[in-house]
Amino acid sequence: MSQAVSQPMCQPMSQPHEKASPWAIVAEGLHKRFGPCQALKGLSLHVPAGAFYALLGPNGAGKSTSLALLNGVLQPDAGSICILGMDARQHPLEVKRCLGAVPEELALFERLTSRQQLLFSARMFGLGGQEAQRRAEELLELLELSHKAHDLVASLSKGMRRRLAIASALIHSPRLVLLDEPFEGIDIMAGEMIRRLLLGLSKQGVSILMTTHVLEIAEKMASHVGILVEGHMAIEGPIEPLKEQHKAPSLEALFFQALPKPKTASLALSFFNQGEEGGVR
Repeated sequence: MSQAVSQPMCQPMSQPHEKASPWAIVAEGLHKRFGPCQALKGLSLHVPAGAFYALLGPNGAGKSTSLALLNGVLQPDAGSICILGMDARQHPLEVKRCLGAVPEELALFERLTSRQQLLFSARMFGLGGQEAQRRAEELLELLELSHKAHDLVASLSKGMRRRLAIASALIHSPRLVLLDEPFEGIDIMAGEMIRRLLLGLSKQGVSILMTTHVLEIAEKMASHVGILVEGHMAIEGPIEPLKEQHKAPSLEALFFQALPKPKTASLALSFFNQGEEGGVR
């Protein structure tokens, strides 16, 4: 089985750099509103080059919106985004050439076969015919999808579809990969395969930003964490120093320290105390 995808092909075309940026992502002061809903409120996010970064937060905190802004699917109302040393607004095509993204709602063409899906993605990123073929076969083998190469995407299981979406995002050997809930709703075998693949990419120096609700996975895989609360960054940095700084025995403990105290818990405590004072037992 092939053990690695080819080295990154992307090179900034309009803004060459004498040396690589120490940051994969630097986002400052991001605001995004959807009608009356303020999804992001001055979010700042910093991902070191080569880091495996877990972006955490409760539902509605702004994780998926953040990824959509970083991927260029949405534009911020205010703020700046720098990807791999390039201004994302000034150099959108150069950024996209170096970026692979897997949204939670997988963007696959159901009437294509698995191989056709990968070849289409390869050509979209400018790979020639032979190179596209070679990388498609390599990724099908790497993700154990070779036996499904001629099957329609529509016929694949959820785990296989997610693996195919990841393969499509890796076809051009990006230097930065964004994944929105890659372990959502898949079985343990598919999850383990994705986990091994991502850790392998990280060891090769690929920068990874992943959102997940599974704190145990984040703690085992990630080197850095950012915890979003109501559209802004509450805690960010390398996981182990953060746990030590906040006296948190685990990432789960750190996560709950970052969250505001639930109003329901306060109301329940208040009700209980009133009951005690009133003689209720």
